[in-house]
Amino acid sequence: MRKRAKPAGKPEKEDAGNSAASLTRGLALLRAFTAEDATLGNQDLLERTGLPKATVSRLTLALVGLGYLNYHESLGRYSIGPATVSLGYTALSSSPVVHIARPLMQELADATGAAVALGTRDGLEMVYLANCRSMSPASLRLNVGSRLPIWKTAMGLAYLAAMAPEKREALVEQLRRNDPASAKLITAHVGDAVAQYERRGFAVSFGEWYSYINAVGVAFRPTDGSPLVALTCGGIVDIVPRNKCLKEVGPDLVALLKRLHARLLGQPDEIAAGYQAD
Repeated sequence: MRKRAKPAGKPEKEDAGNSAASLTRGLALLRAFTAEDATLGNQDLLERTGLPKATVSRLTLALVGLGYLNYHESLGRYSIGPATVSLGYTALSSSPVVHIARPLMQELADATGAAVALGTRDGLEMVYLANCRSMSPASLRLNVGSRLPIWKTAMGLAYLAAMAPEKREALVEQLRRNDPASAKLITAHVGDAVAQYERRGFAVSFGEWYSYINAVGVAFRPTDGSPLVALTCGGIVDIVPRNKCLKEVGPDLVALLKRLHARLLGQPDEIAAGYQAD
């Protein structure tokens, strides 16, 4: 006998009286938006979250009411609301790592003509928390909130290389399960990145994400106990060719990491002092 469909608008049985499940699903809706999305429709949200239509309708209504989403009636689509923006801005502006790293990042971006970014892991992706560009018109145009694949980018590979081995293997296994067709490639890329990091102090990505992009990455564990982050410097191959990445950008990024660590501890920035002496 065919089951009768649940009436639209009624809460899912597993959600009834379960505020934790509702919160988790509400956050999944917000996470469906990326930096490249101006608006999303109901079908987009259904496809990206895998949630039932009735659940999406119920939660979007609640999120609009709370200001976490905007509803554009003429379009029949949603955008991120002021409450979500405020929450994200508060988190970033209160981060000492982001605050102290930005001027150092801008300095490196200007010196290399490339883009410098700071990010951390969100699920199976890396997400930008800060980004600085040079004045070069060919600089990468990624922004805060942009998401990148972990195993194809210097930022993600550096992050993986700096993880504890058992945690790294667990994450790599998740990546392999999520993309079984690339399982062998994921294993090879991560293995190479760990070896590079141990030998050079940084990881590299030469065209693995996009064929015309080269990048270098390092990882940093803040002393205040906040999560592991990664810094990357990269750009099109004409601006940062392979040899420049290995001989200049990589060492400069490692030096930036040391300066960031010193400043967070309130210690003298010896490199900056050297600049002033010159």
